Amino acid sequence: MAAIPDSTKTSLAQRLRQHARDQWPQLAALYVRYHGQFAYVEGELAGGDQLPLLRLRYGGSASTWGFGLYLASSGKYENQILPTGLPIGTAQEALDCACALYLNY
Repeated sequence: MAAIPDSTKTSLAQRLRQHARDQWPQLAALYVRYHGQFAYVEGELAGGDQLPLLRLRYGGSASTWGFGLYLASSGKYENQILPTGLPIGTAQEALDCACALYLNY
């Protein structure tokens, strides 16, 4: 699969940051970096600690993404299925899945 287009990178980061502001006040900031067909999302907590959250996989559409959660036990990302039962969904759904797991402590 081709790399993520620049326009999609921009819109993805904007949508994820807005969603994090609206839904996840535990996050002081959200960072997105890109490599090939992947977007890696990391959150920053109020105390400054950074937390890898998820990896999004671009499949040719800016509206649907595959995703993997970061597993601290292995230091790797593992593909997941969203609570909807689908292996793809919106980036916001993937962020909610990761944040529900890592921030609801």
